Formats: sequence, C-alpha cells, structure tokens
Amino acid sequence: MRAWYAASIADFRAAAPNEILGELARNGSYALLETQRDAWLAQIDFLRSQLDGLAGAIFFEFSIPRMGRRIDVVLLIEGIVFVVEFKVGDAAYDASAIDQAWDYALDLKNFHEASHRLSIVPIVAALDLSSVRPFLFHRDPDGVYRPVVVNGQIFRDAIDASIACAAGPPIDASRWATAPYRPTPTIVEAARALYAQHSVDAIARHDAGAENLRVTSAHLEELIAEARSQKRKLICFVTGVPGAGKTLVGLNVATRKERRAENDAPPAVYLSGNGPLVAVLREALTRDELDRQRLLGNKVRKGKIGESVKAFIQNVHHFRDEAVSDRVNAPAEHVAVFDEAQRAWTQRMTESFMARKKGIKGFDQSEPEFLISYMDRHADWSVVVCLVGGGQEINTGEAGIDAWLEAVQRKFPDWRMHISSRLTDSEYAAGHALDAARRRGNSVFDDCLHLSVSMRSFRAENVSSFVKALLDRNRDEASSALERIDGRYPIVVTREIEAAKEWVRHRSRGSERYGLVASSKAMRLKPHAIDVRVNIDPVHWFLDGKDDTRSSYYLEDAATEFQVQGLELDWACVTWDGDLRSSASGWGFHDFRGSRWQNVNSIENRRYLLNAYRVLLTRARQGMAIFVPRGSDRDATRKSEYYDATFEYLRAIGVEEL
Repeated sequence: MRAWYAASIADFRAAAPNEILGELARNGSYALLETQRDAWLAQIDFLRSQLDGLAGAIFFEFSIPRMGRRIDVVLLIEGIVFVVEFKVGDAAYDASAIDQAWDYALDLKNFHEASHRLSIVPIVAALDLSSVRPFLFHRDPDGVYRPVVVNGQIFRDAIDASIACAAGPPIDASRWATAPYRPTPTIVEAARALYAQHSVDAIARHDAGAENLRVTSAHLEELIAEARSQKRKLICFVTGVPGAGKTLVGLNVATRKERRAENDAPPAVYLSGNGPLVAVLREALTRDELDRQRLLGNKVRKGKIGESVKAFIQNVHHFRDEAVSDRVNAPAEHVAVFDEAQRAWTQRMTESFMARKKGIKGFDQSEPEFLISYMDRHADWSVVVCLVGGGQEINTGEAGIDAWLEAVQRKFPDWRMHISSRLTDSEYAAGHALDAARRRGNSVFDDCLHLSVSMRSFRAENVSSFVKALLDRNRDEASSALERIDGRYPIVVTREIEAAKEWVRHRSRGSERYGLVASSKAMRLKPHAIDVRVNIDPVHWFLDGKDDTRSSYYLEDAATEFQVQGLELDWACVTWDGDLRSSASGWGFHDFRGSRWQNVNSIENRRYLLNAYRVLLTRARQGMAIFVPRGSDRDATRKSEYYDATFEYLRAIGVEEL
C-alpha cells in the first residue's frame, strides 16, 4: 500500500477526524502510540482548515521504500506535488528537516514515474514556530523547488504562492498514486530496506533493463530451496558489471525473513573481506533499527541491536577464524554469501597469515578451499554463493576466482556448481579452471546468474563503460561513451581543487552525499591539504551528517580506494596524482618512495594501481569533478609534466573543463 490514507481534498475535509485516524491506524505497520495519534490529529485538524477552497488529492504516510521512510503528507493541487513534512515545537526544527523534505521530493522526481515531469514543492511545516524567514521560491532545472519553511500562519500563503508560479494541468490522483516506482538505492539504503523486510521488488527499479536483478535473486532462492530439499551441496558464481547489484543480491539472500525466522541462529550469512563496507553496513543497520524501535516506544540497547546485525553481516576473515579455532563443527549457517569472492587470499597469503598471526605452521589451503571445507562440514546440505566482480582487485595476495573453481575441482567433487555464463569474460580472469569446470558432469553454466545493467547511477548507465575505455586508453570508445551519457551524469575536470569542491557542493541537494577521494598512492597531494596517510573512519565518513568534521561532507579527509570500494557517493571529487600518468605511449605507473617517484615494474602492481582509479572513478551515482593538479616545476616531485598530459588526455576525450 503506497499511502496509509488517500482521498480527494473534498472527501478529506468532509470526513470526521476520527474516521481518518482510524484508517491511518488500520493501515499502519506498527502499534499506534499516543504521540503519533496526537500528531496525526493535529495534522488532520490543521489541513482541514488550510485546504478550504482547494481541489485535488491528499495522501498521508506516503511510502518511500528506497529510504525506508514515509512522507507525512503529499498534496496534489493544480498540477503541483507538495511534499509536506510536519515539525512540532521550536526545538524540533533544524537543517536536517529541510534535507529530509528535499530528499523526499528528489526521490519522487527521480524514481516515481508520474512525478518526472511535474513541479514538486517540498514544505517544512513547523507549525509552532513564532516566526520564519520570508519564503522564496527557487526552481531547479528538473522542476524540484528548493524547500520552504513555514509556520501555521503562512502555510496557506506558501500553497497559494506556489500555485501562482508553478500551476499546471490537473493531476490524475489515482494514476499518480499507482504509477511505477523505479528506485536505485545505494548499498546502505538497500541494506536498511532489506533488513526492515522490504523486498528487492520494493527497493529496485522495475524497468526491463534491470529485470535480471529480480531474476537473479529469485533464481538463487530457488537453488537454495532445491539444495535444502534434496540435501545437496551447491556453489553458485554470480557476476555483474560494476554497480549492477551483486551486493544487493547477496544481502537479499542473507536477510530473507523466512530464513531469519527459523531456529535461533540465522541460517544465512553475508561475508565480505571489505572491512569498511562491513563496518558501515553494520552501523547503518544498527542506527536504523535503533531509531525504528524507539519510534515504536521500545527501550533497547544499541549494543544488543548491533549484536543481532553482526549475526548475518560478518567480516569473512572473522568467519574464517571461527573455523580455525574449531576444526570440527560446522558453522551455524547453511548458506554463506561471499562478496567480491575473487579477493579471497591465495594459499601463500593464507599460509603466511596463519604462521604470523595464528601460530599455525604449514597451512596448506587457500582461503577459498578452507572456506568451502568449513561449509562442507554440514552433513546434510550447504550453499555457497560467490559474488564476483571484474577489474576490482586492489590488494596483493588476492587469489582470483579461479582459486574457488580449482578448489571445488580438486577437493569437493560432490559439490554441484552453477556458474554465470559470463564468468568466461576476460575481466573475471577465471583462467583455465573454467575449462575443467566445463568438463565436469555436475557443473551448469547459467545465464540467470549475470547482472548486466549498472544500478549505481540512475542518470546514466554508460559510466562504467566510459571509465573502462578511459583506463584502457581507448580514446574513441571513451569519447563515444561520454557522448552517450549526454549530460545526464556530468563529469568535469579542473586544475583547481577549490573549484572542484565548490562544484560538488553546489550540485548536491538535500542529504545527497559528496566526498573527496584519492588513490592510496597519491602521496604528492599534500600541497593541496590532501594527505592519504590520514586513516579516515569510514563509518563517520559515510554515515555522519554535515555538522560532523569527520564526515565526507567536509571535503577535508580524502578516502582511498580501500575505504570506498563497494560503497557509493552521490557526487565525488576525484583527485588525480602523479602515480598514474598519461603519456603518448600509454599510462606511466609510479610509486612515491622516500623523496622521489619510482617506476612500478610489476605487472600485478600496475594492475592494482589502474584498478584503484577504476574504483575511484566509479564511486559517484550522479556526477564527478576530477581534479588534476597543475604541479610545480620548482618541486621535483610535482613537475608539471607529471600532470599536464593526464589533464590533456581527459580534455581530448571530451571531459568538460570547469
């Protein structure tokens, strides 16, 4: 149900307040608290008088599933969508209230099909404020107005003024309310919604291009159910382009309500070796659940909620350590989802770690082999889901996906393999292990296990293609991909860091998140107050607000590829140092050691550096500013020649200069 109460304004004004309250209470998803009842009655009473003489429709508690929230009131009047957020009391109104109303308006504009071409006016109705600033209407190019703050005395004035400057043809309320909603949530938003038991359907786009997200999710559920009913052991390999929703698919498997409700222990777990991602997701879900429980009037400890979240979102290395400490028993979970599975450790890396950190000498298994052996301890059934990214390797000691395939081939012949048909693509570097898998009798190559459409950017789906062509030095293809983006995802380049920062600040609206990112090898950005040696806390950087100096909003601390991989910003300020330099012969790869740059000769380390920039250039959902310093010929470590060719290369393929 999109709204808990919907009616024409005429019917709303004619209805008894208790009748409206009763419908809100019946349709609500939580017990009606006295504070909520009083708030609804106050809103009902206020709006019945304020909407006198107006025609249109009204919706109370209109669902925004991508954000896991509901808009207090939506009004459709004279071709305008009014998003109204009520605040009571002077202390209740702050800048976050404005951002909240703005976020709702932007969500409707971007993801609600019937709102794409309509004017949308967000209003913060702080009814008890004694005075407010005069409201000024500013319309952005997409038809979303800047939020206005009103008190009870001038609410109707704001409605009338909006109508005077933005009125359009009447809106069919029934068609508007039932129009398709096609969101593209960030991974944090998706995790929050899934944990709150929204479905993938509720929080993902519904267009044909993204249909395989639902197909892949449903197919995995079928395979898991089949493995359980037939007492099989199964490993699945899911591939996808950057931002296609692999992590979303994995979180959906881990958070399915049906499995969470079984027994006392969650029978599915989402595992990642990406420490920042795990930390951010856990904290985001903990904060969200804490707010939800407090809204319901429940007194709960944050620590207790955090422990329940940790049960199904875990660091893969901690999961592995449990298996090391207990070499006999099976894990509590029958289903394990390994995100970025290609980043699991080689045998050499695992052996070294076990000797140094665990005191175990002669460890003879790669991390993939050991993790499968842990799941294989189950006597009846078990499922491993490997989510596989391409071109994302940024650490030494990563085994690649072929290590998983080889482990199954050599040690677990009874396990059935369902392999994405696209795992054969060169970017996944599966190697000869795939050939052996083809000859295996219980291997299936499965089209349903590939996610082909990027969900990260709702403005353009050609960004990953552009970045790939740019880094591959394919100028024509990069220029062509940039043309296909066609301004829907603005990309600019500048030689001035403050210009880049101001650009992302100005572009951001509501709580859209922006931040500064840099390669971990970008050691000569310190003259621009960017020091990648400062170790940021990704939890604060990604989750805290505009008033916290540790957050990304301050544009003071740069996050590296290690801290942002798997996470997203709306707008990114990408800094480009002399570690990766353009030249007539291709890329030059450099590492700053001591007091000078040194050439990187290792093919593996060159690939890591190139992938670092791939990660940085694909973090933003809506657009990015690329900062290439001018350098200084007075400084041998920052010569202009280290930067000029990179800037000219970006300009030559069509990136607009700011």
